[in-house]
Amino acid sequence: MRPTERIDYDPIDGRAPLHLPGGAKVAVWLIVNVEEWSDSEPMPRTVLTPPAGGVPSPDVPNWAWHEYGNRVGFWRMLRVLDAYEIPVALAVNGSAVAAYPQITSAATARNWEFIGHGYTQKNMQKVDDERLDIQRTRDAIAAATGRPPRGWLGPGLTETWETPDILVEEGYEYVCDWVLDDQPTLLRTRTAPIVNVPYTQECNDVAMMLIQHHSADEYRQRAIDQFDQLLADARADGSARVMALVVHPYIMGVPHRLRYLDRALRHISAHPEAHFCTGEQILDAYINHLGAVPGPVT
Repeated sequence: MRPTERIDYDPIDGRAPLHLPGGAKVAVWLIVNVEEWSDSEPMPRTVLTPPAGGVPSPDVPNWAWHEYGNRVGFWRMLRVLDAYEIPVALAVNGSAVAAYPQITSAATARNWEFIGHGYTQKNMQKVDDERLDIQRTRDAIAAATGRPPRGWLGPGLTETWETPDILVEEGYEYVCDWVLDDQPTLLRTRTAPIVNVPYTQECNDVAMMLIQHHSADEYRQRAIDQFDQLLADARADGSARVMALVVHPYIMGVPHRLRYLDRALRHISAHPEAHFCTGEQILDAYINHLGAVPGPVT
């Protein structure tokens, strides 16, 4: 299906109010992306361009740039997240579950939600067998945590024409790739619908730091401004909003940036109308809002 065939235009004004537990106005979910980059393929992203051009193999400086996040940045970030005692979602490559077992154990011990994030960090349009990739990711997470993931985030938010269909057929209940709303929405598939839980391209350290080249403080300011506006929107019409905060250990976990994530969390957590949760908790609140497990979207 084309994207416009999967979802109808439905303006947020005029919808039935979405309510969260405890009367919270903004559901805030923090997603930590942990990836395994192949050391024998072109890097998913680069911090240094080769001095002589081309695509070097091995690409040691760019592979090491990412690997720093899993060796050091994740653990530095973990201390901040532990201090706030908030629920966290781990969007993880299926291969990374075994490649970084200490990260898997740390997330499991804290009851973080595991979200499928591709088997490797590769554009889904370039994966040899998409269904197998989705299955392997599900099975790797299930083996490590004791249950399959309910949510999916495509690497780089990439999808093929069939991704939502395959996700439903392989047992996933929600997807995060469709960044088009401040509330959950339903997407049609060739079988049952799938829920899209709001993700973000704005409060996302990849977009801010690697693409837009902002200073580290931009993350704090943008997160605060976004939360304040969503809270004002929710107060105005009585309908809750969803806010995602996206971080990568090799970006936000470096020494000069982490303090700004800390300051953003300090601001948001001080508001009683903020409800920190996971993607599956947002999913369940939305299903409760609908009154039933979603039926066909006609």
